[in-house]
This record gives sequence, structure tokens and C-alpha cells, in this order.
Amino acid sequence: MKDILLVIPSYNEEKNIETVVGELVEKFPQLDYIVVNDGSTDNTAKICQEKGYHLLNLPVNLGLAGCFQAGMKYACEKGYSCAIQFDGDGQHRPEYIGKMREKMDEGYDIVIGSRFVDKQKDFSMRMIGSRLIGAAIRMTTGVKVADPTSGMRMFNKEMIRTFALSLNYGPEPDTISFLIKQGARVAEVPVEIENRLAGESYLKPLVAAKYMLRMLISILLIQNFRKK
Repeated sequence: MKDILLVIPSYNEEKNIETVVGELVEKFPQLDYIVVNDGSTDNTAKICQEKGYHLLNLPVNLGLAGCFQAGMKYACEKGYSCAIQFDGDGQHRPEYIGKMREKMDEGYDIVIGSRFVDKQKDFSMRMIGSRLIGAAIRMTTGVKVADPTSGMRMFNKEMIRTFALSLNYGPEPDTISFLIKQGARVAEVPVEIENRLAGESYLKPLVAAKYMLRMLISILLIQNFRKK
């Protein structure tokens, strides 16, 4: 498992980062990780430095796409075979990473930790948006993705290189849709996603609605004109 890198994008996660990384260090020492501090204005970087955590400290806030790409550049330069997007707020569980790797070893390029492979979605606003995004991906690619908005995604070496060296590849459903069109094989494995340990998600209802609309427009329209 040492050829897997957990990329942990973190922005103002001082209330969570010690718990998240501390658990990895104590219970999953076979997993490598890098905390990518995205120009946090709180003590996220200070905590990581004091604890001796593996840290990539960005001097300015790049947003999730730029932060994640920085982590993928690190993974590419260090020669990791797989990289997994892993939240710094405690929502993602490391015990599922082994199953995701087993699925990837079957020949997939991207493996998504899915909440809905063997469960029904509820009818909250966020889940309705997830259904619509999944339908848009299936309409435009022919591939069913049960949980397109899951942030727990594993990428193989080719995908790491793609994200590291390309400017327009963010860790979002529209990029997954685009990569499927380019021939990437995507699979899902069932996982449980926890609530945030502390703090508030930036995806407030209005922000979430705008995000879903942006993803739908991108998948249905913009991706048709996108180049590698």
C-alpha cells in the first residue's frame, strides 16, 4: 500500500486535521499521505508542522482544483502508482482504501468510493442534484455513475500524470465525465461517508444549488467543446 498516496486538500481545517492525520499515522501506517494546505488563514499549517505531518504548504489559496493538482504533481514526481482524494474534515474513511485498490487492480483508471452502489439515494436537495448529474453523465457517456459527487476518488498512474500536467483538470464530476469520454474506465465500490468532524461545509444550500447547475451545464454543453 506504500505506492498509494492520500492527497488531503485542506483549507482552514484546524479543528479536524489533527484527528484525521493522527488516525492515519496511528492506525494506517502503511498508507502514505500529503496534507496540501491551501493557503489556510487559521492554524492548519502550524498544527501540521508542529506534529511533523507530511505537508505541502501553498502560500496562497488556489481553490480545490489547484490544491488537488498540487498534490497530484507531488504524487507524479514521487512515482506513486495510485493517488486518492481524501478530505481533511473526517468525512472519508481510510478502511475502504484497500477495497478501492483491489477494484483498481482489475484494470480501472478511476475508482469512486460510492454511497449509493448498493443503497438508494434519499430525496434531499443535494441528492436530487447528484441524481441529475449522474443522469447527465449517463446521457453523454453511456456510463452509469451512481455517486458522481463523491469526493473520495482513487486515480491510477496515468490519471495522476493527466491531472499533474494538464491545466483544466479539476476533481469534479464534469472532469470525470470528460475522462470517461477519453476512454477512462471508471468503477465504484460501496463506502460510508461520515459527517464533518467540526466546522461547516462551504456547500450551503444556495452554493450547492449553483454548483449542481454549473456541473450540469458543463457536462451537457461545455464538455462537448473541451480539448485535452
